[in-house]
Amino acid sequence: MLTNISNVLRAGAQRNGVAVVMSARTYADFTTQASFEIKKCDVHKLDEAPATEVVMTRDEGLQYYRTMQTIRRMELKADQLYKQKIIRGFCHLYDGQEACAVGIEAGINLTDHLITAYRAHGYTYTRGGTVKEIMAELTGRRGGIAKGKGGSMHMYCKNFYGGNGIVGAQVPLGAGVALACKYLGNNELCVSLYGDGAANQGQIFETYNMAALWKLPAIFICENNRYGMGTSVERAAASTDYFKRGDYIPGLRVDGMDVLCVREATKFAADHCRSGKGPILMELQTYRYHGHSMSDPGVSYRTREEIQEVRGKSDPISMLKDRMLSNNMASVEELKV
Repeated sequence: MLTNISNVLRAGAQRNGVAVVMSARTYADFTTQASFEIKKCDVHKLDEAPATEVVMTRDEGLQYYRTMQTIRRMELKADQLYKQKIIRGFCHLYDGQEACAVGIEAGINLTDHLITAYRAHGYTYTRGGTVKEIMAELTGRRGGIAKGKGGSMHMYCKNFYGGNGIVGAQVPLGAGVALACKYLGNNELCVSLYGDGAANQGQIFETYNMAALWKLPAIFICENNRYGMGTSVERAAASTDYFKRGDYIPGLRVDGMDVLCVREATKFAADHCRSGKGPILMELQTYRYHGHSMSDPGVSYRTREEIQEVRGKSDPISMLKDRMLSNNMASVEELKV
């Protein structure tokens, strides 16, 4: 079964040695790089902000596109397998939020560290896991990335610390990894991700305090997908300016549906940390297409029209595809993989 799944997903994109459908046009026919205007980030306690005019090469664009497509197809296949009862237990899907994972990875190094909550399939892939290992883990097989014992919420690979099931608990763990980076003096950093639903947790504010006191090389990222389980951010938080929550820690609010916005903001945040200035916060404004988990249909607290509107206007894969085609950076045939 896993071989069949892998074959279906292989039609998407594999980072290494991907088989690409080539058009009749040659490489010389395409624009090798182009400049793009991106949305300006809102800033908190910062004198500068990430650039709003950025450059993307054709190779970078194809890599981002293929990675996001692979994550999307992997999640849709997981949805199908869950409904067939081949995947069981907890399962939180990431479709809609692909620009966050891909943009963050483009802004840091593989030697840097990352820890997240339980919506972890996309990050497992961008950190170096394979589709086959992830799908095997989801289906409880020993070929899984955690030998079939972790399931959807507990996946790990080099410099990736999960996949954590306790809401918000990964943030202090991430600060501990950042402390280790500072102690070792290796110029590395740790990205700690959490959702808007976890943003009101007391342990997160305690972590902010320690990270600021010790000037840890920590990027705290709130993936604000507008709903904590079934509760909208407006009903759950007195202040929805999550990028200002660190108070004395600088912050950025970023368009999390645009892979280039996320990439540039992450590069900016990484430079801030590596220069010894201490921690920084990022809020990525994003959206999940599925419900909170597979047990949540996702339409009792929001309308189908809202979901379709986001898909139509802000889908991260479609946005990147349109940019590449309109700037002659790829052919339609290439982007059909």
